[in-house]
Amino acid sequence: MSYRRIPLDQYSDIFSATTELSSEIIGGQIVSVSDEFFAEAFHLLLQEPAPSLKGQFGPKGALYSGWESRRHNPTYDWCIIRLGTTGTITGFDVDTSHFNGNEAPQVSIDVLHGSASEEPQAHDARWAEVLPKVDLGPNSRHLFTITESRPVNYVKLNMYPDGGIARFRVYGHVSPVIPSDESEIFDLAHVFAGGRVEFTSDQHFGIGANLIVPGRGKNMGGGWETKRSRTKGHKDWVVIKLGVPGVLEHIEVDTHHFKGNFPESCEVHGLYTDTSIDWKAHESQEADWALILPRTKLGPHRQHYFQFENTEGKIHSHIKVTIHPDGGLQRIRIMGSKSGLNRLNVERAAMSALAPATTPRTTEVTPTLLSSTKSVPVLPLTPEGFAPFGKVIQGYTDLYAAPKGIQITPANAGSAYKFHKLCLIESSYPAEANNATSGISIYRCQPCKDITNDGYIELKVLERHPFTNQVFIPMGPGTGEGIRDPGLKYLVVVAHNGTDDRPDPDTLRAFVASAAQGIAYNTGVWHQPMAVLEKEMDFACVETQIGDGSIADCEIVELADNDVVRLRLATT
Repeated sequence: MSYRRIPLDQYSDIFSATTELSSEIIGGQIVSVSDEFFAEAFHLLLQEPAPSLKGQFGPKGALYSGWESRRHNPTYDWCIIRLGTTGTITGFDVDTSHFNGNEAPQVSIDVLHGSASEEPQAHDARWAEVLPKVDLGPNSRHLFTITESRPVNYVKLNMYPDGGIARFRVYGHVSPVIPSDESEIFDLAHVFAGGRVEFTSDQHFGIGANLIVPGRGKNMGGGWETKRSRTKGHKDWVVIKLGVPGVLEHIEVDTHHFKGNFPESCEVHGLYTDTSIDWKAHESQEADWALILPRTKLGPHRQHYFQFENTEGKIHSHIKVTIHPDGGLQRIRIMGSKSGLNRLNVERAAMSALAPATTPRTTEVTPTLLSSTKSVPVLPLTPEGFAPFGKVIQGYTDLYAAPKGIQITPANAGSAYKFHKLCLIESSYPAEANNATSGISIYRCQPCKDITNDGYIELKVLERHPFTNQVFIPMGPGTGEGIRDPGLKYLVVVAHNGTDDRPDPDTLRAFVASAAQGIAYNTGVWHQPMAVLEKEMDFACVETQIGDGSIADCEIVELADNDVVRLRLATT
C-alpha cells in the first residue's frame, strides 16, 4: 500500500476533515502490548499533547508521557489498539515529542477488522500492512497519509527495535451506525453516525472535531474554544456535515466546564446540499443558509436544549453553529430523524435525470415533506431555553454555573447561600380592578394518564393570565397531610400569543422540569395547566388575582380537533 509523508504545516489541510479514530475520547483502547517497562502505552491515545517531564524520575528511570519499552530488543515491540469505532483509515501521526536519544527509530502499521469480543493476537494471520517500515526522528511529529483502507477496528503499531513514542493518532472516516427506523430520533451529527466537522473559523484553544464525539469532556480541553476577540460584532462558527441528511428537531449545546469563557449567545443555520463545498471560499454566501435557531443566550457549565424553528418536514445535510462573540463549547448534538429520506432520494434521482449534464449543482432548495400532525419535543428545562416565556427558579451547587447577573451572597451566618430575586411578582390589572390581591395558593396535581406507549401525550388546553405572572414551586415529601412520595418531574408547555389573539402554534415549546426547579410564567404567556408525571405533586403558587373566575384572572382555550399537537416525552 502506498504512503506519503506530510509536512507538519499541511496538517490542517490534510487531516481537518477526518476523525481521530484511535482517540480515547471516542473509546480507543490499548488491547495488548509487548513491553511497556519505562512508560505505559495508554499515553499513546491521550487527547492532550505530550508534556515534558524532563528532570522527573521514578523507580524505573526518567518519566515520559508516552509508550517506552526496554532496550536491546532482538526483534521488535508492538502495541495493539482497538479503535473507538470501525472506520476506514487515511493517515497517521506518530509523535516522538520529548523522546530524544530513546525515540523509536522505525515503525510500521498493520490493521484488521475483527470481533470486539475476540481480541486479535500479535501474530494473527489477518493483519494487513498499511504503512511499511518508515524512519522516525527524535522529538518530532511524523505525519503519513495512505491509500484509504477498508473498514477496520484494530491497529497494530510495530516499533523497531524498541524505544519510545509519545502519541499515536489514527485518522480516517467513521463507518456510520444509523438507526434502521426512519422515525427514530438520534444525533445526526454524532461522529459514530458519520458526522464530520468540516470547517471552523477558529480553533485556537480546542479543536472543532471535539464537538461531536461521545461524552461531555473531562475539562475545557475536550471541547472547541476560540481565542478572545477584540473587534465589535465578532463571531466564530463551525460547519458540521450530518452523518445522513434528515429532518431536524432540536439541538443540545453543552458548555460543560466553560464557566467564564462560554459564548454570550449562539445561532444555528441549516442547508441541504449533495456536493462538496469549500467552506472557506463559501464564508460570505450567507444566503444559502436558512436560520433554524435565532440568536439565543447561553449560560455557563450546562447542557442547553433548544427546539429548531422552520425545520418541520424539511431535509438538511449541514448545520452551521455561530457563537457570539467567541468562547468555548463542549459538545453539540443535532437531534432529528431520517423521516422522508427515501422520498428525497427518489426526488433527487428524478431531478438529476432531468438536469443537463453540464449544469453545475452546488446547493439545492431544502426539500419539504408534508405532515398532518405537529409534534413538539419535551426538552429538559433550562433558564436559557425558557427565557422567552418566563424564569426558572432554582439554586446551583456550583455557584459559577448560575446565570450571569444573579446576585449570590452567603446567608444565615454562613450556613446558606442566597440567590437574590430570581423572580419579581408582576401585576398590571386595570385601576378599576382594585380588589386584585397577591397571595400564595397550593395546587395538588394528579399525574397525567393519557400517555401513549411510545411516549406521546396530546395537548388539549392552554390558558393565560392577562394581568399577572404566575409562579409554581414544587413542594417536597411530608407526613400528615403532605404527600409521602411525590413525583420528581412535571411538564411545562408554553406559547406566545398569535396575531388572532390565540396561541401561536409555531411558538409552542415543551419542557420537563425537575422537582428542584420552580417556574414563573410571564404575564400573558399561554401555558398548559400544571401537568405532573408519574406521581402526584404539590405546588406552591404565587399569583395575583381578583378571584371572581373572570377571564381577567384566567383565560382558557381548547385546541380544535384539527389542531393536533403531540408532545414527545421520549426526549426526557
